[in-house]
Amino acid sequence: MEIEIRSQTDDEIVFVVRDAEVPFVNAIRRCAMVNVPKIAIENVNIIRNDSAMFNEVLAHRLGLTPLVSNMDAIEGMALPEDDDYEESQGVMFSLYEEGPKVVYSKDLISSDSKIKPVYDTIPLVKLKEGEVLKIEAEAKVGYGKEHAKWMPTTVCAYKQYPEITFNEDVDIDYDCADACPRGILKSDKRSKKIKVLDIENCSMCKSCVRASVNNYINVGYHENDFIFRIETDGSMPPKEVLLKACDELGEKAEKFIRFSEEGGSN
Repeated sequence: MEIEIRSQTDDEIVFVVRDAEVPFVNAIRRCAMVNVPKIAIENVNIIRNDSAMFNEVLAHRLGLTPLVSNMDAIEGMALPEDDDYEESQGVMFSLYEEGPKVVYSKDLISSDSKIKPVYDTIPLVKLKEGEVLKIEAEAKVGYGKEHAKWMPTTVCAYKQYPEITFNEDVDIDYDCADACPRGILKSDKRSKKIKVLDIENCSMCKSCVRASVNNYINVGYHENDFIFRIETDGSMPPKEVLLKACDELGEKAEKFIRFSEEGGSN
């Protein structure tokens, strides 16, 4: 198996996986979505809320506010599988604001300087003149399989590597290039051929195939090659999500091997 990184930023990574199979690639996708630990606000104590927003809606907004959750931040915190998880105290947040103003995520005061909202400008609630909002909240580590607020990825998807071929036995159909919605096909009448500008950007929609009256172009895919994209909400780097997902998948495989070697005993 070969892996080639195509692009990488603070919140997105795109890479190509070659010589793999769909079940394996899909297992990585699922692990990245639901088996990577992340910090999110779990318990909210609303002491005073004079705003027009219901307490339940405000608590939901707080839960979905992305918090810094890299491995350094999570280190030392109790995980859901730990015996003392329910009794352990997470990171505490407090907020006291008086209107008129818009309360933003930056107004949340954390008990741990490492763990704070990823973005300062997420609006939480609007307070009118004289309205007061006072809350206390606790953030804990969790997994995306329990709730979306613990899901580190906003996009985690793959597609099979596109393949575009031309039928040399028929006349060149230049119209099929104009039908491509992503502009990856270019007609070159001087050299009498159609050029493929960016094969990896092909969505395999087959608009070009439908536009060709003589079946000049064919769109398919490489069965064992994939383009994988991971985008996070900023709480942790996408490369860290990928590595942790691979670790989790490896641990699951080892458990299955041990289970098989021990004759199916727990």
